[in-house]
Amino acid sequence: MSAPLGLGLVLTASPASASAPEKPVTLTLDGAGIKEIRDKALKPPAWKKALAFAMAERGTPYVWGGASASGYDCSGLMLRAYESAGIELPRTAAEQYSAFDRKISWDDLKPGDMVFFSGLGHVGMISRPGYMVHAPHSGDVVKEERLSGWRRQAFAGAVRPDPKGVTAWAAQIKQRRAPAPAMLTASL
Repeated sequence: MSAPLGLGLVLTASPASASAPEKPVTLTLDGAGIKEIRDKALKPPAWKKALAFAMAERGTPYVWGGASASGYDCSGLMLRAYESAGIELPRTAAEQYSAFDRKISWDDLKPGDMVFFSGLGHVGMISRPGYMVHAPHSGDVVKEERLSGWRRQAFAGAVRPDPKGVTAWAAQIKQRRAPAPAMLTASL
């Protein structure tokens, strides 16, 4: 008996009976099936989880001192976003900046980096090149916003809470873009 299992997998087995001994199960994978399994096994890094959290909170009102779904201030949003990814941060923007020794320059910003402005009085997270997600101020909501010239002038520095994740993600992207192994077949 043979049955397709998806991902290029075929399971072949014979029915068990009292008089016949069990036959081994054969599992065959082709190159495309192995690539698909390998790609699905890749785990997203912490910064990607933190960014997904922050982006999902868009539209939540700004609340001074807020750090919950009922409202966030800028550092409260970063605190909860990275907490959801397993990285603990201090509470305030200045403390968050000081918690990391390695600082990131404006020209080296990557998604997931925390960016600080106005003498460390405000923090956001790079969402994609040229944009950040943040909780701006009273009367506004969590939103994604383009990094303007004004933001560049007010830039105080940046940190990367998940440096290993940024490096690992670049390797994962390269692996995902690689073609499937040619004519590879494995039988188990």
